[in-house]
Formats: sequence, C-alpha cells, structure tokens
Amino acid sequence: MQNNKITGSHLIAKSLEKAGVENIFTLAGDHVLPALDVIGSKNFRIWDTRHEQAAVHMADAWGRITGKLGVSIYTTPGLSNAIPGLANAIHSEAPLLSISGSAELSELGRGAMQEIDQVGMAKPITKGSWIITDPRRIPDMIGHAIRVAYSGRRGPVHITIPVDVQQMEVDDYENYEFFTESFEIQNSGSATNSQLSNMIELMQNAKKPLIIFGSAAAYSNSTESINELINTIKFPVMTEGDARGIIPDSHEFSCGFFDNGLNLAAKKIRETDLLILIGRKQDLIIGYAMNPVVPTSAKIIQIDPDESVIGRNRKVDIGITGDIGGIIPQILSESKKHKWNHLEWLEELKEAQKTQKEQLSINAQNQNPMHASFVHKTVGELLTDDDILVFDGGDFCHFGRAFHQSNSPKSWWYLPTSGMLGQAIPTALAAKIAHPNKRVFMFTGDGAFGFNGFEYDTAVRHNLPFIGIMGNDSTWGIDKHIQEKVFGKSVATKLLPSRYDKVVSGLGGYSEHVTKSDDLTNALNRAINQNLPSLLNIQISNSISPRAEAAVTKWKSHTPEPM
Repeated sequence: MQNNKITGSHLIAKSLEKAGVENIFTLAGDHVLPALDVIGSKNFRIWDTRHEQAAVHMADAWGRITGKLGVSIYTTPGLSNAIPGLANAIHSEAPLLSISGSAELSELGRGAMQEIDQVGMAKPITKGSWIITDPRRIPDMIGHAIRVAYSGRRGPVHITIPVDVQQMEVDDYENYEFFTESFEIQNSGSATNSQLSNMIELMQNAKKPLIIFGSAAAYSNSTESINELINTIKFPVMTEGDARGIIPDSHEFSCGFFDNGLNLAAKKIRETDLLILIGRKQDLIIGYAMNPVVPTSAKIIQIDPDESVIGRNRKVDIGITGDIGGIIPQILSESKKHKWNHLEWLEELKEAQKTQKEQLSINAQNQNPMHASFVHKTVGELLTDDDILVFDGGDFCHFGRAFHQSNSPKSWWYLPTSGMLGQAIPTALAAKIAHPNKRVFMFTGDGAFGFNGFEYDTAVRHNLPFIGIMGNDSTWGIDKHIQEKVFGKSVATKLLPSRYDKVVSGLGGYSEHVTKSDDLTNALNRAINQNLPSLLNIQISNSISPRAEAAVTKWKSHTPEPM
C-alpha cells in the first residue's frame, strides 16, 4: 500500500512554492534542518549567509526590489541575530516572511535547548508573529502571514515552527488549501467624488504646491500614471525612500529627493501652501517630531494605503485611504478636466537645487586626502541610468546621496528611518540576484563595513559581483562631528586606518587600497571590469556632511551648552 504521508517540512516547502517564492535567504542551524532538507530538494535558490542579520537584510532588499516575498529561515539563536534585520524591515516596509525553528513542543517551557520567547521577541518589530503547533496549520498560517505582510503598508511577519512540527507526518498535499501567487492582494478604498472635487479645488488655488512621493507609492505599480499626472498638473515633485526614481531626477518637474539636510530645495517646504503626501508618512524627516517645518497655514492632502498614518502628527485637509495604484488614475482623470499653468514656484526650487550642486562642486577638487565629494564625482562620471546604487549610512554616503541622481525606478537604495548601518552589502547582493545583468555600485564607510563585511564571503561563494566603494576616514564620522560641535569633545569614535581591502581579497574578492586622487579613475575601471565582488578602500578626509550639519543643528536646538 502506497504511503501518502508527508511531513510538516514538505508543507512549508509547498506553501512557499505555491506563494511564488523563488529564493530562500538562510543560515543553517539545528532547529531548521528538517525544513532545509526538504527545501534543498526543491527548485528554490538557497542563499546562505555568514550572519542571520544579513539573511534578513537580503530578504528585505529582495522584497523591496522585486515586490516579491522575501523569505529568511534560521534556527533559534539565529532569530536573536535576525532581530535587527526585522527591526529594519518594519521601517523599510519590506514584504518579508521570517521563519525560525525551535526546540520540540514537549520541551518548551522546561528549559529546552536555546529556548527563548521567539514570538514575543518578534512581535514588536513585525506586523504579526505566531507559533505553529500543528503541522496541518502550516499552509493556512503561512498564507495568513503573507496576506498580513502585503496588507496596507507592507512589512515583515514572523512564524516559529518547532523542529518536531517540521517532522510530524500528515496527510498528502491534496487535503490542504495553499496561498497562491496568482492571488492578488488588493487594498480596498478609493477616492470619493467629493474628495476628488475638494482635492482639485485645493490644487487649483495653490501657488506653492509640493508633492512628496514615499515608499508606499513605490510598490503601488503606478509609475506610468504618476508620471502622466505630474506632466498634467505641472507641480514640483520630490521623492524619498523606495520611491526614488519613479519620477526621474532629470524630469522637468522633479526637484530631487526629499531630505532637509541634503537638498536645499527640500528646505523650501517651509514656504509651501499645499503639501501633497502620497505614500509618505508625516514623520521626523518631514519635521513633525520637532518644530514643524510645514507652515501652519498650508493645506495638507495625504494619500496612503494605511489609514493609521493619515493625519498622524498633524490634521490633514483631505485624507484618502486605499491603493495608491488605484487612486492616482482617479486623480489623473479628474485633473485632465482642468487647465494647469507652469508655476514660478518651480523655478525657485530649481534655483535652490542649482545652489546645492554648486556647493558640492566646491568640495570635489583634486586633492589628497580625497574629499568624499571628489570620490562621488569621479564615480558619477562612470555611471549610467541603468546602474543600481546602494548607499549605507554615514557621512561618506550622505555626500553621495546629495551628489548622485536617481533616474529610473528601483535603482537607488538607502537606509529607511531605522538608520541601521551595515545593510548596504546584503542589499547589494540582493540587487545583483534580482538584476544579474546590471552593474551594482555599493557605497559604504569604514564604520558601516564592520557590521556585515564578511558577507563578501557570501558574495564570492554565490558569484555575485558588485563594485564596493568605501570612504575610509578611520572615524565614526557623523557621531564625531555631532559630539565635537554639541558636547565639545568626541568619545568612542576613533577607528584604525584598517586595510579592509585585504579582508576582501582574503575572502576571494577583488580589492585595492586607493590613497591618491589621480589613481581613483583607473582603480574604478579595474574594479568594474572584474567579475568578482570588489572593494576599493579609499582614503578620504574627515569632512562633515550637510546631513551631519543638520543633525548638529537639531541637537543644538534642544541640548544644553556643554559645561
């Protein structure tokens, strides 16, 4: 008699397969070995990392870059290592499923090996966290978790599946209903006729309107209609987060990315009379965590898939909840019924951008040690709009964000508001997996490199070449500048002028140590032409970025003078 029994691990694999999962980002461990054994026999691509945090960062980036579900799997202490990655993913709004194993059910609560409250640990930094105690619940629980991950504003979810649940025998697949990739998740809600009418009236009366697109607009699949809308109404636009590039920086009505510290045009939000936030939260970067930078007289329109963020920190005049991909065509259709004029306000914003570029160019001189702006200017001369740029945090990367444009969607990646350093290398790996034929440039500092630098080993093992560019000033730069300017001295900010390039070459990658400005272009070309993960360890001067200057101003606004 034929045995039609399968295990919980088979249900895990089938659930992921039916949901359209292609890649598994993982680090092996005792409590997930049964699941990995089955997954490894299927058609998944398995990307094993050197640290669980990196596995989550890669799954996070994969979800954001492709819109497909990112999946990370690890054992019990692995989840502890993965927690920072999940905390970052809730900020980045990545559709991500975290799966961890645990000790057997009968051992939990009795001092089991590696026992921790996994569900409780993950709950504050995910959209949902559960434990599965019956293997028959695996398909519906994974399906439920995926729906939660994609609903409203996207984000990570977590499921713990004990090791014995992975091994328990159950009935064959035909007895279960699986979540399938053809199941289209839609956010309900659209603009009413009244909201559209009131919105058009505010827009028609505005003299200094400003539209800011945020990350939730990036995963709305509405790039074409967004561009058509902007061409119709002729309003100035800024983008931030994952929305960078949905309106090219080179666009007639684009005023670059929204960052008060790095874009002088963004500072002019203080003058706007109509602020339209599309998939963009009202948060610290907008200015509502300090003295509001948006005039109290300004009208505010906010469109978002998550009702809870509309009007948070400041009342809005019009708030619309729903799928941005469905609402934008509504606004476009209504806008086409009216005449729209080119605004003088746009020229004011463009002039601020011009001033910004001029200020940056002053620093980009050929000198030794090199200024960060010179490095970015030199790199910029070799870039195309088809390249993917990945930025870590820190002063070196802040100069780069101010310098480099984004002219195509999903090609420009930066830290979310979590500000978690070290995610650039895993993000670059995920970008290369998603776009193997594109060049990926990764910018990092010597401080940030320390968090996930050993993922160069992962890159080498899995043949994921990218061009890594490190600005090395032997300092935790941004913190040093804040400390010195606010507190009068720096503490715990010194680093060694370490040869991180030798670390990369020792792991099998290509690397160079660049100390002279005249050598930089040739070094870049050599790194670009290598079919290996590369790192240029570039010696730069310790210079404060405009972002750090803004941070100093913020600190001084509510910090007593040093004694």
